Amino acid sequence: MIELSVIQKIIIWALPVLFAITIHEVAHGWVASFFGDQTARLSGRLTLNPVKHIDLVGTLIIPAILLITSNFIFGWAKPVPVDARNLRNPRSEMIFVALAGPLANLLMALLWAAIAKASMALPLWFGIPLVGMGMAGIQINVLLGVLNCLPIPPLDGGRALYHLLSGKMAWYFYRLEPYGFFILLVLMFTHILNYLLFPPIAFLINGIVGIFSLG
Repeated sequence: MIELSVIQKIIIWALPVLFAITIHEVAHGWVASFFGDQTARLSGRLTLNPVKHIDLVGTLIIPAILLITSNFIFGWAKPVPVDARNLRNPRSEMIFVALAGPLANLLMALLWAAIAKASMALPLWFGIPLVGMGMAGIQINVLLGVLNCLPIPPLDGGRALYHLLSGKMAWYFYRLEPYGFFILLVLMFTHILNYLLFPPIAFLINGIVGIFSLG
């Protein structure tokens, strides 16, 4: 395995990370728009221009630090605004809005796998970096997709679960949202997060790599 320099890592990971985070958020807005809420469209957030979605900490600083210090990387963009009051059937449709982000990440992982596969036929000087970028795209999208499916507010899985619950259970669950980030930190530092995420992440990455014969 070739050890990449920091500059090489940034070149290979920058586009996959930006698109993974951007399209994840735009997917929420697209589905909300489909169901009748035009909040994201009216605020100019239904665009694939990453500049409109960049969060200084979540899109730039955190991914850069992780890229330099470890082989683990994740991040986030500014949430696309969604107003459930504009939906025709808020309770059921918000579930689709919430899960649109992780589904978009899964589709992007498949797209990056196709790019990596096609790049194998290119001249080595151009093909090898693209293969590396494609593999990075698979990893970051699978990671973001699986992580966001955790039933912890404000993650997408938590938002979907909130709209599946009713009455007091939904209200009590909603009150966890301000503490969601700290819950994730506790799970991370106790390594519980690794046990929760590694099996589905490994299953999906190995499956995608196997389907496209990238191994």
